[in-house]
Amino acid sequence: MRQFRKSGAFRASIYVIAVALIVYLTVYMPTPYIIYTPGSADEVKPMVTVKDGDQDEKGVFMMTTVSATYANLFLLGTSWFDKNAQVDKKEDRLRGKSEAEYSAEQVWFMSDSQSSAMEAAYEKAGIAYSIVPEHIFVFGLSENPKPDGDIEPGDIILGVNGTATPDNSVLADQLKGKKAGDTVEMQLERGGETISRDVTLVQVKDSKTGKTRPGLGVMIGAVQKVKPEDPNKQITFSSTQVGGPSAGLMFTLEIYNQLTPGDLTKGHRIAGTGTITKEGVVGPIGGVQHKIVAANRKQAEIFFVPKDNYKEAAAKAKEIKTPMKLVPVSTLDDALAYLNTLSVKS
Repeated sequence: MRQFRKSGAFRASIYVIAVALIVYLTVYMPTPYIIYTPGSADEVKPMVTVKDGDQDEKGVFMMTTVSATYANLFLLGTSWFDKNAQVDKKEDRLRGKSEAEYSAEQVWFMSDSQSSAMEAAYEKAGIAYSIVPEHIFVFGLSENPKPDGDIEPGDIILGVNGTATPDNSVLADQLKGKKAGDTVEMQLERGGETISRDVTLVQVKDSKTGKTRPGLGVMIGAVQKVKPEDPNKQITFSSTQVGGPSAGLMFTLEIYNQLTPGDLTKGHRIAGTGTITKEGVVGPIGGVQHKIVAANRKQAEIFFVPKDNYKEAAAKAKEIKTPMKLVPVSTLDDALAYLNTLSVKS
């Protein structure tokens, strides 16, 4: 009887270990792959507000996204049965960056896209504005040399030794006269909290001049505020919870719609994608085939697609048999010209 109990306990232990191993291998063990699938098609209006702007909008402008998931074995297996899933190598996405660095970079791209959209809309609407430096954003850490101190991708640099650093030139001035090995007190914003951290300067090489100088050992980007001369035309963004630059065109259309009288949507459901410059030039993006599916799922009637992405987008639209109208555009003016041809939807 005692031997039977021992044998049963042994088999139970083996079973538990086997189940744990299977769960680890299929769910928790990382793989070198990433799975792209259609993301969402989200209304832009709740994300953008123009003070004293025209809020009359019967239809909607929608930005489209791609869902990217770092794959485990279970997800890789199920992706074979999803005709909209695309499996790629993780390294092709990260390109030497860590996952934290990639995420921080995408946040910065989104911020830059919003600034460009504001400029493009102000330019088109003939509204005078200025660019005001706001803060410095850390989107990567140097590998050689590595930073010496607690500074992370996604940090906002607020100041050095108590002096505010709204842009790169002020930061450079604060580090002037110092040498590698000196310690500075950094005022940072991390996760919405203001913190102070001591960081030791390292010797970095200027990519433009080839000269060395003391620095933080991080990759940074300036975040700027677009400020209209008329404060009643100020634009504010709410959190989008997504990153990247590809919502630029749709942000611009929504902003311009609020800046000018009338309703550009004319009651239609209009999705799209594309980067934007302040001159109104629309640039190509990645993952357009997934965005076509996302827009179709939200019953979009019209989809603005960058001209360079049109062929791929049209192939996907044909595959899924969507009634959605694809409109290739190279500029903001192209999109506005098409909107002017629409009749008001009853």
